[in-house]
Amino acid sequence: MLLFNVFLITHIVTGMICLISGIFAMSSKKKRGKHTVSGEIYHWSYVLVFITALVMSVIHWEKSQYLFYIALFSYGLALLGYLAVKKKWKNWIGAHIGAMLGSYIGIVTATLVVNIPSIPVLNELPILLFWFLPTIIGTPLIFKVGKKYAPKKEVNF
Repeated sequence: MLLFNVFLITHIVTGMICLISGIFAMSSKKKRGKHTVSGEIYHWSYVLVFITALVMSVIHWEKSQYLFYIALFSYGLALLGYLAVKKKWKNWIGAHIGAMLGSYIGIVTATLVVNIPSIPVLNELPILLFWFLPTIIGTPLIFKVGKKYAPKKEVNF
């Protein structure tokens, strides 16, 4: 049980770091400096969130197997976004924006689903709402931001 508690505390702390550094990365100018530093913090914190989520979900598989799948999917997106910016393949910016924001939706969803049952008033709402609300709010934002940073198309006459 002590080992589980160490994983849980690590998971909570690194999850909070992800949520905070993700906000800094999203809200800062997209250039070297604040954006890249907060992005690195976000990614490496997410690695720890991912590892701890996998371990805890395996230990308590019956109760929290959903955490295993959220961790795989959302960290997969974070890794895709991280590699897109590091490798700078063709149209990397779209992959970076979509994947990083998608991973943020994943961590917000997991945070809500795990914690809403403990929050008075909100715990009376259907839990399914909190499974879908981050995606409903976040997806249009992904398209909006992606459009803002999409390569400009040349007009040929």
